[in-house]
Amino acid sequence: MLNISNSPLHGKVDMSRFKASRRVFHRRHYKYFNRFLLAFAGIGLIVLFLPWTQNIRGRGFLTTLTPEQRPQTIQSPIPGRIERWYVREGDYVEAGDTILFVSEVKNEYFDPLLLTRTQQQIDAKSRAVSSYQQKVLALDSQVGALINERELKLEQARNKLIQANLKVQSDSIDLEAAKTQITIAQRQYDRTALLQEEGLKAVTDVEEKRLKLQESQAKLISQENKLYAAKNEVINAKVEIGRIQAEYTDKISKARSDRATAESSQFDSEAQVTKLENEYSNYERRTDLYYIRAPRSGYINKALQGGVGETFKEGDELVGIMPAKVDLAVESFVDPLDLPLVHRGEKVRIQFDGWPVIIFSGWPNVSYGTYGGTIVAVETYISPNGKYRILIAPDPDDHPWPEDLRVGSGAQTIALLNDVPIWFELWRQLNGFPPNYYQPEDNMAQTKKK
Repeated sequence: MLNISNSPLHGKVDMSRFKASRRVFHRRHYKYFNRFLLAFAGIGLIVLFLPWTQNIRGRGFLTTLTPEQRPQTIQSPIPGRIERWYVREGDYVEAGDTILFVSEVKNEYFDPLLLTRTQQQIDAKSRAVSSYQQKVLALDSQVGALINERELKLEQARNKLIQANLKVQSDSIDLEAAKTQITIAQRQYDRTALLQEEGLKAVTDVEEKRLKLQESQAKLISQENKLYAAKNEVINAKVEIGRIQAEYTDKISKARSDRATAESSQFDSEAQVTKLENEYSNYERRTDLYYIRAPRSGYINKALQGGVGETFKEGDELVGIMPAKVDLAVESFVDPLDLPLVHRGEKVRIQFDGWPVIIFSGWPNVSYGTYGGTIVAVETYISPNGKYRILIAPDPDDHPWPEDLRVGSGAQTIALLNDVPIWFELWRQLNGFPPNYYQPEDNMAQTKKK
């Protein structure tokens, strides 16, 4: 056919007698083939100038928009033993429904009458507090009575002191009168004795005056004794005042000390009552924790602790639950090289695993089976897989996502960037250049305004 042999076949064999050779060896097919190549080259050239949307592809999976809607496990805050299951895997439960019942494994909580006995202790201590309160009131009354009695006693002693002082004054006046009388008696005696010597008075008159003089002297001594006795009574009255003050100060101090002791015992009993009430509340709350309840409405995924009679520690995972109503989102990952091109609020096309799709990554308008999304969060720290995590929510301006999607299923994401010619994208891909750096339209508008 190519005529490269020294013995050409068509020189020996007549090929024109074969139908296939007649169709092949004529010259007309070259014209059609050249037309085809020319048309193909023209179409290819036109295609090279068609617009192409640069994009960043990522791989992720479905999750929820808020952390509280994600699958979770239910733990028990106390250690215990499984006694009874009220649900099966796959059951739907409302928030607050009982999932299982557990019992105690700590011996300090084994008493079935623990709450009753604790309440009895609280009542007993409360009565003790009331008793101490009454004792404090009684001691307050006693202190008041002692203060009143002390004032009366002191007033009585002061009156005695006043009386003693008045008696001292009276005896002092009587002593001065006695001194005056003895002076007069001495003068009368001397005058009578002188007159007797002159013969003008009788001896009896002299003896009478001597007797009066001696009586005045005796009266003076007696009056001095009374004065000293009155002064002694003044001293005794002052001593009595000091004794009364000391005695009642001691009694009042003792009563106040007893009151402080009773008040201290009252406060101690009140502290014990508060402690017992706290323990009662803890016991009551612990009793309520025996029933493991659903924190929210959802489906029971898997029982992580099985059987009856199995023990577990506090914080151990017991059962997994998936919330029933969730706001779906896609958790995707992009390379660090593409991270500067990703911004919040940008549009993203999503392909869900298990859903048929015809996709042209650079022509989103002719892609079918993809769904719209909007970037709501961009992680600022790299993930363990060496990429950055982005969170994509449904696009409210696009058609809704399928209702049968489940959290955890896979998804592929395509973040749309600038529109460039196809020849430029081919040149960029062949040279390994990154997509064109750009800013979203809102940021660019703000930059222009500034």
